[in-house]
Amino acid sequence: MLTTHHLHHLHHHRGSTAVELDKITNLNTLIVEINSHVALFRDMLIHVGQAKDCPELREKIRKLRRTCVEAFKHTAQILLPQVKSAMADGILTDNPHLVLMFYMAQLFLRELVKSYRLIQVVPMDMSGYYENRAGPSNLGNVISQILLCKQFTPDFNEEELCSITKDSQDIAVLLSELQEYMPQHEAYLERNAALDTTGPWQAKRRQNYICKNMSLLCCVSRPNYL
Repeated sequence: MLTTHHLHHLHHHRGSTAVELDKITNLNTLIVEINSHVALFRDMLIHVGQAKDCPELREKIRKLRRTCVEAFKHTAQILLPQVKSAMADGILTDNPHLVLMFYMAQLFLRELVKSYRLIQVVPMDMSGYYENRAGPSNLGNVISQILLCKQFTPDFNEEELCSITKDSQDIAVLLSELQEYMPQHEAYLERNAALDTTGPWQAKRRQNYICKNMSLLCCVSRPNYL
Protein backbone atom coordinates (compact mmCIF):
# COMPACT_ATOMS: atom_id res chain seq x y z
CA MET A 1 0.00 0.00 0.00
CA LEU A 2 1.31 3.41 -0.96
CA THR A 3 1.84 5.78 1.93
CA THR A 4 1.47 9.55 1.72
CA HIS A 5 5.25 9.79 1.55
CA HIS A 6 5.38 7.33 -1.33
CA LEU A 7 2.63 9.16 -3.18
CA HIS A 8 4.44 12.46 -2.73
CA HIS A 9 7.70 10.91 -3.94
CA LEU A 10 5.97 9.34 -6.93
CA HIS A 11 4.26 12.61 -7.82
CA HIS A 12 7.58 14.45 -7.54
CA HIS A 13 9.29 11.82 -9.69
CA ARG A 14 6.57 12.01 -12.33
CA GLY A 15 6.81 15.80 -12.31
CA SER A 16 10.56 15.69 -12.82
CA THR A 17 10.17 13.13 -15.58
CA ALA A 18 7.59 15.33 -17.32
CA VAL A 19 9.95 18.29 -17.18
CA GLU A 20 12.79 16.22 -18.60
CA LEU A 21 10.57 14.93 -21.40
CA ASP A 22 9.56 18.49 -22.24
CA LYS A 23 13.22 19.49 -22.43
CA ILE A 24 14.03 16.56 -24.70
CA THR A 25 11.04 17.27 -26.93
CA ASN A 26 12.05 20.91 -27.20
CA LEU A 27 15.63 19.99 -28.10
CA ASN A 28 14.39 17.46 -30.64
CA THR A 29 12.37 20.20 -32.32
CA LEU A 30 15.28 22.64 -32.34
CA ILE A 31 17.74 20.08 -33.71
CA VAL A 32 15.35 19.03 -36.47
CA GLU A 33 14.82 22.68 -37.42
CA ILE A 34 18.56 23.33 -37.59
CA ASN A 35 19.05 20.24 -39.75
CA SER A 36 16.37 21.48 -42.13
CA HIS A 37 17.79 25.02 -42.23
CA VAL A 38 21.34 23.85 -42.94
CA ALA A 39 20.15 21.50 -45.69
CA LEU A 40 18.11 24.28 -47.30
CA PHE A 41 21.08 26.67 -47.05
CA ARG A 42 23.25 24.17 -48.90
CA ASP A 43 20.57 23.65 -51.56
CA MET A 44 20.24 27.40 -52.14
CA LEU A 45 23.97 27.76 -52.64
CA ILE A 46 23.77 25.24 -55.49
CA HIS A 47 21.81 27.83 -57.52
CA VAL A 48 24.44 30.58 -57.17
CA GLY A 49 25.76 31.37 -60.63
CA GLN A 50 23.02 29.27 -62.25
CA ALA A 51 19.89 30.28 -64.13
CA LYS A 52 17.88 30.74 -60.90
CA ASP A 53 20.45 33.10 -59.40
CA CYS A 54 19.08 36.58 -58.80
CA PRO A 55 19.03 39.35 -56.14
CA GLU A 56 16.00 37.76 -54.50
CA LEU A 57 17.86 34.46 -54.10
CA ARG A 58 20.89 36.21 -52.59
CA GLU A 59 18.63 37.94 -50.08
CA LYS A 60 16.99 34.62 -49.16
CA ILE A 61 20.42 33.06 -48.68
CA ARG A 62 21.47 35.94 -46.44
CA LYS A 63 18.35 35.71 -44.29
CA LEU A 64 18.57 31.91 -44.02
CA ARG A 65 22.23 32.14 -43.03
CA ARG A 66 21.34 34.50 -40.20
CA THR A 67 18.47 32.19 -39.18
CA CYS A 68 20.88 29.26 -39.01
CA VAL A 69 23.38 31.14 -36.87
CA GLU A 70 20.73 32.34 -34.42
CA ALA A 71 19.23 28.83 -34.25
CA PHE A 72 22.63 27.36 -33.36
CA LYS A 73 23.21 29.98 -30.68
CA HIS A 74 19.73 29.58 -29.19
CA THR A 75 19.97 25.80 -29.06
CA ALA A 76 23.45 25.95 -27.53
CA GLN A 77 22.14 28.21 -24.76
CA ILE A 78 19.65 25.47 -23.85
CA LEU A 79 21.80 22.39 -24.47
CA LEU A 80 25.21 23.28 -23.07
CA PRO A 81 24.03 24.14 -19.53
CA GLN A 82 22.35 20.72 -19.33
CA VAL A 83 25.49 18.95 -20.50
CA LYS A 84 27.72 20.93 -18.14
CA SER A 85 25.37 20.22 -15.23
CA ALA A 86 25.44 16.50 -15.96
CA MET A 87 29.22 16.55 -16.20
CA ALA A 88 29.46 18.41 -12.90
CA ASP A 89 27.35 15.68 -11.29
CA GLY A 90 29.72 13.06 -12.63
CA ILE A 91 27.30 11.78 -15.25
CA LEU A 92 29.30 10.77 -18.31
CA THR A 93 26.65 9.93 -20.88
CA ASP A 94 26.58 10.37 -24.62
CA ASN A 95 24.26 13.25 -25.44
CA PRO A 96 22.80 12.63 -28.90
CA HIS A 97 21.63 16.24 -29.21
CA LEU A 98 25.15 17.54 -28.60
CA VAL A 99 26.68 15.06 -31.05
CA LEU A 100 24.18 15.96 -33.76
CA MET A 101 24.63 19.66 -33.16
CA PHE A 102 28.40 19.30 -33.40
CA TYR A 103 28.21 17.59 -36.78
CA MET A 104 25.64 20.06 -38.11
CA ALA A 105 27.70 23.04 -36.95
CA GLN A 106 30.75 21.52 -38.62
CA LEU A 107 28.83 21.09 -41.87
CA PHE A 108 27.37 24.59 -41.64
CA LEU A 109 30.82 26.11 -41.12
CA ARG A 110 32.02 24.47 -44.32
CA GLU A 111 28.97 25.79 -46.15
CA LEU A 112 29.80 29.26 -44.84
CA VAL A 113 33.29 28.95 -46.28
CA LYS A 114 31.76 27.90 -49.59
CA SER A 115 29.26 30.77 -49.58
CA TYR A 116 32.11 33.20 -48.93
CA ARG A 117 34.04 31.92 -51.92
CA LEU A 118 30.95 31.90 -54.14
CA ILE A 119 30.29 35.58 -53.43
CA GLN A 120 33.90 36.35 -54.33
CA VAL A 121 33.69 34.40 -57.59
CA VAL A 122 30.08 35.23 -58.53
CA PRO A 123 29.16 38.64 -57.06
CA MET A 124 25.65 39.94 -57.55
CA ASP A 125 24.60 43.51 -58.37
CA MET A 126 22.11 44.28 -55.59
CA SER A 127 21.90 48.06 -56.09
CA GLY A 128 18.53 47.90 -57.82
CA TYR A 129 17.14 45.53 -55.21
CA TYR A 130 17.98 47.67 -52.19
CA GLU A 131 17.63 51.21 -53.52
CA ASN A 132 13.85 51.28 -53.02
CA ARG A 133 13.84 49.61 -49.62
CA ALA A 134 12.62 51.84 -46.82
CA GLY A 135 12.73 51.55 -43.07
CA PRO A 136 15.00 51.95 -40.04
CA SER A 137 17.73 49.82 -41.65
CA ASN A 138 18.46 52.63 -44.13
CA LEU A 139 18.84 55.34 -41.48
CA GLY A 140 22.63 55.04 -41.45
CA ASN A 141 22.78 55.53 -45.20
CA VAL A 142 20.51 58.59 -45.06
CA ILE A 143 22.69 60.24 -42.40
CA SER A 144 25.83 59.46 -44.38
CA GLN A 145 24.32 60.98 -47.50
CA ILE A 146 23.43 64.17 -45.63
CA LEU A 147 26.86 64.55 -44.00
CA LEU A 148 28.87 63.66 -47.09
CA CYS A 149 26.53 65.48 -49.51
CA LYS A 150 26.65 62.55 -51.88
CA GLN A 151 24.78 59.41 -52.72
CA PHE A 152 25.87 56.41 -50.66
CA THR A 153 25.09 52.89 -51.84
CA PRO A 154 26.14 49.98 -49.62
CA ASP A 155 28.25 47.30 -51.28
CA PHE A 156 26.14 44.20 -50.69
CA ASN A 157 28.88 41.76 -51.65
CA GLU A 158 31.52 43.37 -49.43
CA GLU A 159 29.18 43.64 -46.46
CA GLU A 160 28.03 40.06 -46.99
CA LEU A 161 31.64 38.87 -46.84
CA CYS A 162 32.08 40.75 -43.56
CA SER A 163 28.88 39.27 -42.16
CA ILE A 164 29.85 35.73 -43.18
CA THR A 165 33.24 36.26 -41.55
CA LYS A 166 31.60 37.19 -38.25
CA ASP A 167 29.15 34.27 -38.44
CA SER A 168 31.99 31.86 -39.22
CA GLN A 169 33.92 33.03 -36.18
CA ASP A 170 30.84 32.56 -33.98
CA ILE A 171 30.22 29.04 -35.27
CA ALA A 172 33.91 28.15 -34.85
CA VAL A 173 33.78 29.24 -31.21
CA LEU A 174 30.62 27.19 -30.72
CA LEU A 175 32.28 24.15 -32.29
CA SER A 176 35.21 24.47 -29.91
CA GLU A 177 32.88 24.47 -26.93
CA LEU A 178 30.81 21.58 -28.22
CA GLN A 179 33.89 19.49 -28.90
CA GLU A 180 34.91 19.71 -25.24
CA TYR A 181 31.90 17.54 -24.36
CA MET A 182 31.96 15.19 -27.34
CA PRO A 183 32.07 11.47 -26.40
CA GLN A 184 35.50 9.93 -26.86
CA HIS A 185 34.39 7.38 -29.43
CA GLU A 186 32.70 10.11 -31.47
CA ALA A 187 35.82 12.24 -31.32
CA TYR A 188 37.82 9.23 -32.50
CA LEU A 189 35.50 8.62 -35.43
CA GLU A 190 35.50 12.29 -36.33
CA ARG A 191 39.28 12.51 -36.36
CA ASN A 192 39.67 9.44 -38.54
CA ALA A 193 36.73 9.99 -40.86
CA ALA A 194 36.79 13.70 -41.59
CA LEU A 195 39.20 15.72 -39.49
CA ASP A 196 42.96 15.73 -39.24
CA THR A 197 44.24 15.84 -35.64
CA THR A 198 46.93 18.22 -36.85
CA GLY A 199 44.26 20.39 -38.45
CA PRO A 200 42.25 23.37 -37.26
CA TRP A 201 39.87 21.69 -34.80
CA GLN A 202 41.36 23.09 -31.67
CA ALA A 203 40.04 26.55 -30.84
CA LYS A 204 43.10 28.54 -31.95
CA ARG A 205 43.87 26.39 -34.97
CA ARG A 206 40.27 26.51 -36.13
CA GLN A 207 40.34 30.30 -36.18
CA ASN A 208 43.61 30.18 -38.16
CA TYR A 209 41.96 27.73 -40.55
CA ILE A 210 39.07 30.09 -41.20
CA CYS A 211 41.39 33.06 -41.71
CA LYS A 212 43.54 31.08 -44.14
CA ASN A 213 40.72 29.59 -46.20
CA MET A 214 38.36 32.53 -46.20
CA SER A 215 40.80 35.44 -46.35
CA LEU A 216 38.88 36.82 -43.41
CA LEU A 217 38.42 40.55 -43.22
CA CYS A 218 38.93 42.29 -39.92
CA CYS A 219 35.37 43.45 -40.07
CA VAL A 220 32.84 42.56 -37.41
CA SER A 221 30.42 45.44 -37.86
CA ARG A 222 26.79 44.70 -38.48
CA PRO A 223 25.84 45.27 -42.14
CA ASN A 224 23.57 48.29 -42.46
CA TYR A 225 21.00 46.41 -44.49
CA LEU A 226 20.25 43.94 -41.66
